[in-house]
Amino acid sequence: MCDLLAGSVARVDGQAINVLNPEDALGAVRARLRARLGFTFATLNLDHLVKLRADAAFRAAYARTTFVSADGAPVAALARRQVPQIQRTTGADLLVPLCKLAAGEGVPVAMFGSTEQSLRLAAERLRMLAPGLDIVLIASPDFGFDPRSDEADAWGAAIARSGARLCFVCLGAPRQEIFADRMAQIYGGIGFVGVGAAADFQSGAQARAPRAVQAFGMEWAWRLASQPRRLMGRYAQCAALLARLWLDQKLGPVAPMEVQEASE
Repeated sequence: MCDLLAGSVARVDGQAINVLNPEDALGAVRARLRARLGFTFATLNLDHLVKLRADAAFRAAYARTTFVSADGAPVAALARRQVPQIQRTTGADLLVPLCKLAAGEGVPVAMFGSTEQSLRLAAERLRMLAPGLDIVLIASPDFGFDPRSDEADAWGAAIARSGARLCFVCLGAPRQEIFADRMAQIYGGIGFVGVGAAADFQSGAQARAPRAVQAFGMEWAWRLASQPRRLMGRYAQCAALLARLWLDQKLGPVAPMEVQEASE
């Protein structure tokens, strides 16, 4: 496993980011797959930063993560103050390109998390979008899944037995990062990528904001409007942290559009 801190290109609230853009992400994953080296990949947003402050296990998992990209628009904006080339690189946007990469490299893929129905529908679509994609395992744990449990170890063993060398983890933070970290330490030849709700977007189980909304950094508003009760408290915490980060770094006022969209 690579030392994340040694390869960091920017830091937001103390968390290192070492992936510049989507192309950089694909190149990094391709290199690891060709070298048959395992890895973990996390996409950092404000929701993660809020949870990192409160969860020691989450912090430990992130500290060992091989690759970290700037997922949320605010995180990308903060990181660009240090490295102007950094672009927003989300799990949702990486899923299809990574599947195409896996198909081209002949790398078997596993999909873990979400619901079995959603994963199966997503897998059908991904096979259409990435001809030749070999999805060798689709697995969904029970509700309340604990990534540090014996059940998690059993699922990790199933992923390894399947022959998968790339696993998309669709559990949401912090479970997906903790699970990925735990399994990567056991199975050194598998890459684990946390993609949150990306599979649900592909299956239609969740609707992602239109491209125009995403382009203006307003995906958070789209999601808040669709699930106000569930997301209001989370977004309030994210907004408070964003304001603090801007003030701490003396970066000026917070733009209204830069309230964080939280990953599932």
